[in-house]
Amino acid sequence: MNSPGQTDATSESVGLLISLLVRYPEVASINYEPKTHALKFTFILKEVLSPERLRQLERRFAECLEALAYLTKRKCRLASLEARVHENLTFLEVRRDMASLTEEEISLLIGLLRQEFGNSLVREQNDPTLEEELLAEEDLISHMLENVREKVPDKRLIAFREEGKVL
Repeated sequence: MNSPGQTDATSESVGLLISLLVRYPEVASINYEPKTHALKFTFILKEVLSPERLRQLERRFAECLEALAYLTKRKCRLASLEARVHENLTFLEVRRDMASLTEEEISLLIGLLRQEFGNSLVREQNDPTLEEELLAEEDLISHMLENVREKVPDKRLIAFREEGKVL
């Protein structure tokens, strides 16, 4: 049976995952891995990445993380980028440790993927009238990331999109 503190940590973590999916329509799914205290973001591309293009993306991803770490004086313990191809799609998986992950970094990652892949990056369409609400979601995400760092859940959590819904 879960202790009240652990239940709160799980609830807050579930809220964080849902907020991330709501704010960033490019994210197909997010997994929390308790053994590594890491988040795994999955993105879908409507193309097959060549090994060279993947290496270029890995370099740009590493450069962006290094620049952000330098500016924020925050070291990252775990950062990886992997790709899996299935039929004509590429599934990009980005792993990041919870201890150093920030909302700004997530925005930077999404911006990098938008710039690199444009319309090839699968994204759910948002109602334009909700854009102001989505920006307010960033503050909430920053706050939740701070809270989750202090009390990490011990359960694996998964949030994903299905037919326009966040589950």
